[in-house]
Amino acid sequence: MEIVGFLFVHKPLNSLIVAVLFFVGSRVLGSTEFGQDRNPRVLLVPAIAWALYAVWELAVMMRTPEANIRVDLLIIYPILAILSLWFIIKALR
Repeated sequence: MEIVGFLFVHKPLNSLIVAVLFFVGSRVLGSTEFGQDRNPRVLLVPAIAWALYAVWELAVMMRTPEANIRVDLLIIYPILAILSLWFIIKALR
């Protein structure tokens, strides 16, 4: 869990990169033969969730830059993980 904090806490650009990767993944999957019988648009859900988290992280960083213990992340990270995994599985089915 420490690696997740290292990668994403006070680094909204990293979260935005993950959102862009999900968005690009949905476009690439939709344009391939492999993705024709699947639903690649479901990858837009985690893309939006990660983009919203990037905005949230930017707001927290601007409002309280010294915050190093964040209880909100106990809720946010599991939600992002579940959304990401669930919709990757749904996109590949």
